Amino acid sequence: MNTFSNPRPRLNHDVPHWIRESEEIFFVTVCSQERGSDYLTRAPVANALLETVQHRNKTGIWWCSAFVVMPDHVHGLIRFSSPQPMSRVMQLWKSWTTRSIGVQWQRQWFDHRLRGDEEWRKKADYLLNNPVRAGLVSDPLEWPWRFLAPR
Repeated sequence: MNTFSNPRPRLNHDVPHWIRESEEIFFVTVCSQERGSDYLTRAPVANALLETVQHRNKTGIWWCSAFVVMPDHVHGLIRFSSPQPMSRVMQLWKSWTTRSIGVQWQRQWFDHRLRGDEEWRKKADYLLNNPVRAGLVSDPLEWPWRFLAPR
């Protein structure tokens, strides 16, 4: 039996009933279908992705405090303010970016609920320094495909 032919089980993004998504910040990672590609950092694609993040901030669907577009994945620090569950909000975002920008996402995505300001700072540092660790720039401020919401 080839264990690699079995698809990965679907990740559960249900938040426990005692957690209010609108009061929590989640570290979210979404990967493109083609790992190793640079498709997401092509200027029109990266700009459009950043615009979708800012649009959702303005319309109150979510509040994303930090977001980075890497060549084959994105990271965000997001508070979900929509009455819809986080899983549905992310599904709609992925569908919209597929239809309008042409991004092909992996079915799965990852989330981690942050537990306090210190964890937020660590994840924000990780997110913003991701292009440096990947050898794409030497200073995180040189990376053009990032978004930081005003505080």
